[in-house]
Amino acid sequence: MKVKSLIIPAALAVLAASCSPKKDIIAENVENAKVQLKSLVEASEAGDTIRIPSTFKNGEIEYVPTDDWVSGFFAGTLWYMYELTGDEYWADHARKHTEILDSIQYLTWHHDVGFMIYDSYGNGLRLKNIDGYKDVCINTAKSLATRFRPNAGILQSWNVDRGWQAERGWKCPVIIDNMMNLELLFKVTEFTGDSTYAKIAISHADKTLENHYRPDYSTYHVVDYDDETGEVRRRCTAQGYSDESAWARGQAWSIYGFTVAYRFTSDKKYLERAEKVAEYLFNSPTMPEDLVPYWDFNAPDIPDACRDASSAAIIASALYELYWYTKNAGYKEKADKMIESLSSPAYRAAPGTNGGFILMHSVGSIPHGSNVDVPLNYADYYFLAALIRKGKIEKGEVPVTK
Repeated sequence: MKVKSLIIPAALAVLAASCSPKKDIIAENVENAKVQLKSLVEASEAGDTIRIPSTFKNGEIEYVPTDDWVSGFFAGTLWYMYELTGDEYWADHARKHTEILDSIQYLTWHHDVGFMIYDSYGNGLRLKNIDGYKDVCINTAKSLATRFRPNAGILQSWNVDRGWQAERGWKCPVIIDNMMNLELLFKVTEFTGDSTYAKIAISHADKTLENHYRPDYSTYHVVDYDDETGEVRRRCTAQGYSDESAWARGQAWSIYGFTVAYRFTSDKKYLERAEKVAEYLFNSPTMPEDLVPYWDFNAPDIPDACRDASSAAIIASALYELYWYTKNAGYKEKADKMIESLSSPAYRAAPGTNGGFILMHSVGSIPHGSNVDVPLNYADYYFLAALIRKGKIEKGEVPVTK
């Protein structure tokens, strides 16, 4: 009897465990995000001016002006919360945080207007079809198109007459991040029927394909062109460890950007490049077991180097879309592993902490001493994007609709 009394409860425990419902990682993350982001909404809307939260450091939320490159991500995060929950609360606040960016449609002095406007106005247009949002996207594409340098065939990323960029000896720098702004151009060609924007995007993607990659398919951060002759003057970095190192977020922009280029063109060379980048990432001896990259794949202090949760969120989001086009189950498995890691206490903040941001441990720019090992609004944005894509795929739906 004593033996039986020990065996039966053990057997029942095993049976109960096998019959228990599987944890819904998406729903659990959404519940956590509701708590975090509501506090961040309240903080950013306190007072007479709506502010744009960027990070949380030294016990305080830091805010950025509307012309900062990250200014559209918080609005986009709120739109994603609306998409995930259907709760009009999120749409109402997303609209407030979107419409403070109205003037950006006319900004021409840097390339990040695609991030700033498509993540805010673009998502609002997709989800709510709000009157006037399409016009803002079109005007923004017109502004971005002014940065096209036809002799080089690229969109110039940074101006070199101001700030630290003026000290590098560059003439016409293009950063891999700029691949992320092409989505706006492709979309505006669909809106208007004017192929000019898509042609610029394709030209830029083709030149990036040609000039930004090493033989192992890691990407340089910066390629400096001669905008008159189109010649490459130099390949280097601004935010990575060294000119020849693989800056993690650059690799993330790379795989994401070429997956988007394939979405709009169906050109297999873009899909193949995204797959080559994925191959580089997951064959790298310095990719950690939890798949949350170090800030640079060649950082000299690995394994003590900072991790970059933002890179993992961007890569996971890209991998879900890449899986949809290729049906390579390995891509979804890797993305799922990244989401599991980011959802763990090692990276996801406990409710009521972290200033209201969802993820901890991201890196802005170590060489500039900027936002090192802190939450970042774009990490949260791409994390929610990845959750949306994961959920759609698991329902058999297209993860990203054009």
